[in-house]
Amino acid sequence: MLLSLALNFVQASEVRVGTEAEVLNDLTGISHFIYENAPNYTTAGYIVFFSVFILCAIVYQLGFARKLKLWQNVIIYCFLFLGCIVLTFFALSLPMIEGLIVAALFLGIYKLRLSREKQAE
Repeated sequence: MLLSLALNFVQASEVRVGTEAEVLNDLTGISHFIYENAPNYTTAGYIVFFSVFILCAIVYQLGFARKLKLWQNVIIYCFLFLGCIVLTFFALSLPMIEGLIVAALFLGIYKLRLSREKQAE
C-alpha cells in the first residue's frame, strides 16, 4: 500500500519533457529565429543573452543614463549584466527582445527630436 502510494506520487510529480519541435514552437519571434539558425543550442543561448544585454544597455543609455563616475558606471553595467541573465529566461517565452527593440526605437526618436528642438532654439 505504502509502496504504491510512493510510486503514484513519483509518477505524478515527473516533469513532462517536450520534444525538440515542441520546445522550439514555444519560443517567441526572434528567440525562435536565433535557435533555428544558430549552429547549436549553447551558441544560440549566448546570442540571445548578449542581444538582450546590448539592447538593455542601449535602452539604459537612451532613457536613463546620467553623467557618472567611471566606477559608478562599472557597477551599473555589472548589475545590468546580472539582471539580463533573468531577462534572458523571460526572452524565451515572452517577447522581451522585441519589446527592447521597440523601446530603443521610441527612445531614439525622442532623443533625436529633443536634440532638433534644442538646435532650433
